[in-house]
Amino acid sequence: MRLENKNYNAGDIIKIPFKFAPAQATLIAIQKLLDGLVPTLQILATAKFLDIAILIFKQEKNIKDIVMPLLFVILLLAYDWISTQLSKFAEVQIKNRLRGEFRVNIVEKIATLRYKYIESQDSWDLISRVIKEPEVQCTKAYISSLDMIAMILKITGILVVLFIQVWWSAVLIVLISVPLFFIALKSGKETYEANREVEKNKRKVKYLEEVLNGREAVEERTLFGYSDKINNQWHKEFETARKHELKVSLKWYVNMKTGGVIIAILSVLIVLILIGPVTSGILSIGMFMSIVNSVFELIQYLAWSLPEYGDNLAKNKEYLVDLTNFLKLEGDEGYLLRPAKEVSKLKSLEFRNVSFKYPGTEKYILKDISFVIEEGRHYAFVGANGAGKTTITKLITGLYEDFEGEILINGKSIKTYRQDQLKAMCSVVYQDFARYSISFRDNILLGDINSFDNLDNMNKAIETVELQDVVGGLPLGISSNLGKIKNDGVDLSGGQWQRIAMARGIVSPASIRILDEPTAALDPISESNVYEKFEEISRGQTTIFISHRLGSTKIADEIFVIGDGAIVESGSYEELMKKNGVYTKMYESQRSWYI
Repeated sequence: MRLENKNYNAGDIIKIPFKFAPAQATLIAIQKLLDGLVPTLQILATAKFLDIAILIFKQEKNIKDIVMPLLFVILLLAYDWISTQLSKFAEVQIKNRLRGEFRVNIVEKIATLRYKYIESQDSWDLISRVIKEPEVQCTKAYISSLDMIAMILKITGILVVLFIQVWWSAVLIVLISVPLFFIALKSGKETYEANREVEKNKRKVKYLEEVLNGREAVEERTLFGYSDKINNQWHKEFETARKHELKVSLKWYVNMKTGGVIIAILSVLIVLILIGPVTSGILSIGMFMSIVNSVFELIQYLAWSLPEYGDNLAKNKEYLVDLTNFLKLEGDEGYLLRPAKEVSKLKSLEFRNVSFKYPGTEKYILKDISFVIEEGRHYAFVGANGAGKTTITKLITGLYEDFEGEILINGKSIKTYRQDQLKAMCSVVYQDFARYSISFRDNILLGDINSFDNLDNMNKAIETVELQDVVGGLPLGISSNLGKIKNDGVDLSGGQWQRIAMARGIVSPASIRILDEPTAALDPISESNVYEKFEEISRGQTTIFISHRLGSTKIADEIFVIGDGAIVESGSYEELMKKNGVYTKMYESQRSWYI
């Protein structure tokens, strides 16, 4: 069951739980509607019980006459207790169903998003708000909406009884309550807007908390003693968020309590006025006591509960606005697919006058760049930071799609290939590779998800990146858990993690392998050795190396030197050294690293 891409409104607060958990949602709906009717019945039953009790005391009624009213009151009280417990159970069930389906829908939507949204601060703020316990938000919204409907029924019942006895008091209460409810709706919207404003601060607070308390930074935190400095930054961000939210909350509180005081004064006046009809016999004592009790309940409902529900309704509507905007973000279902099992052989890859700039910016990272990659050859891209090397790899793999010019794979536009085909065609190891807190074995075999049990390929990859000694030192060998999440997890050095990432790229059956500076944690000589071994097992395949350190580029058949988004030089190592140009100067500046 999938979420529709449509404009969500207040009605969907009810529809979403009914869509994903119809039985439980129906049960709670019936229970809440009964909750709205029961208080009116309790007024009438209590009044009847008290009137008969008084008559029995005066010996004008037989004690048997009180049995039915008493039984009715007890049944209503029993229902009140049972319905509360039943509601809690059904609420948990709805939450679980939404977690299993609704939340999964949202996570899958995130997985399909175009890469440009992942790198956008605004869209990521939106995603953060939508993904924040969506099953809890939707369940609370549903329960709160039904509670509000039940409360309106309660209030209506009490006002009807009050109208029959003192009609003008009911009219005055309605006239005061309606504006209060709409003020609450406005306040709720302002509160959610405040949440939108402080979301960036909250994410910074969460990150700084991880720096202060997490295991990842414990060594540097102890060594450099920067906790006080980071704590001050945390406090600044926290206070910014707190003060903004407090300002909005105080405004809501003042508005609601001013109306509540007026309702309380009015209710006391109503009670005093009703004393006259009681003494004259127009109103029975039992009915008077029931009305008095209900009027004081009415104060609670109108002064606190109803405005709070109105506030929640407005917040929930704003969440649905966010959900609507989130679902409208462009996506591609192909991102969810595994790499295709039949890998297309890459024979040629051509950039033809390709230009690219990041969404929302005007500066071109690449400008009219052209080059050709041919099957079975080794290529290297070199250049300064920000020259556009990594951007090229993300264009090749289809992550960036909004480019100018043409990218051709085997003579066909890259836009004609499905995502699963591009996934199967390319294997990439980035500098900012992922460290998975799973077993050593699975960390590597994730690189070939379609042949997850192929241990021969894994062992070859381990030998290529020289991880044999690391495996021998692990308590359970390749079955050992890595990372800091599990109790038996083993953490590795940065260089060892990088070798694992490279092994993950090596086991892939892709026909083009890209190494985007994954060996930065290795010394220059070790890096050259790894690249040489990588070149050995990749003979006959197409490879692209990206590196700041040029010793490894000597094995490339052709080197492209990138500068200011364009190719400023190209050729083999020998050809570029003869040119005595940009590449030669870069290489000579690093020569001592390899001696």
